Amino acid sequence: MANITVDQDFQSQADNYRRELLAHCYRMLGSIHDAEDLVQETYIRAWKAQDSFEGRSSLRTWLYRIATNVCLTAIDQRGRRPMPSGLGAPSDDPERPVVALDDVPWLEPAPDGVFGSEAADPASIAVSRESTRLAFIAALQHLPAKQRVVLILRDVLKWKAAEVAELLETSTPAINSALQRARAQLEQVAPDQDALAEPTDPEQRELLERYAAAFEKADIEGLVKLFKEDAAWEMPPFPEWFVGPEAIGRLIRAQCRPGPGDIIMVPTSANGQPAFGMYKRDDDGVHRAFQLQVLSIDAEGAVSHVGVFFDLSLFELFGLPQVHGDATSVPAG
Repeated sequence: MANITVDQDFQSQADNYRRELLAHCYRMLGSIHDAEDLVQETYIRAWKAQDSFEGRSSLRTWLYRIATNVCLTAIDQRGRRPMPSGLGAPSDDPERPVVALDDVPWLEPAPDGVFGSEAADPASIAVSRESTRLAFIAALQHLPAKQRVVLILRDVLKWKAAEVAELLETSTPAINSALQRARAQLEQVAPDQDALAEPTDPEQRELLERYAAAFEKADIEGLVKLFKEDAAWEMPPFPEWFVGPEAIGRLIRAQCRPGPGDIIMVPTSANGQPAFGMYKRDDDGVHRAFQLQVLSIDAEGAVSHVGVFFDLSLFELFGLPQVHGDATSVPAG
């Protein structure tokens, strides 16, 4: 009976770190599905090895060590998860049919509710939000796995170099060197600060309402006016991606062909950014899940990037039904 009490106490303490470990694994892997699986694997390993936990480090540090090693193994096996812009130049022919690359492990968005926030002050919350932005997660994928770990632990979680060195079983100078290389490489692919800017709430709400209405009314001319001059449109699993309002408008006309009433846009949020679940009307008149869009909005109040995800399993993760109007789904988070 004593062992059960000890086990239950360990589980209770360990569960306090589940959400932040999920965020850590997501930053490492770029996949919320993989992150959930590997957090579960972390807890299984921790449960089995709890007798070996001697308290020389905190329980939090010990769990991060297990989670990090699990993630490193997964990265070795699965590789990085890119966005289309990480694979090549933008396409110059929006009318040409696009072909999915289903064998590529693409980057995935994550619903805000799965992370929560451990921080209490606004500054820390802002840092936490920036570190889960889609552009930042995509940029991390360009780093070698060990550099990715070092940058996340040092710059996002604010661990000391000595703590990271202990976790990775290396020296403090090696950690400092890895961090310097990671920062230099991240600067080459990191998002523009405008991509992390947040317009005031009224401005953003108005823009998002106009954006959704333009899709629902099939007003492509009105839609493209909402985009920044160099806005990008990416849509995994299709490797083609497009830059500029004119190209984006041509793409939507040619590939989506919406008519008035064909589209319903349901607002949600992902990676600290506004998002929409898009439903498209089928031949039987039913609006079914079609794609999930994650938007970046610049400081001037224009859409600067749209990540369009066709993985319909994401709808359940975001608490969205597969058929619009189905009230049986439960909101995420």
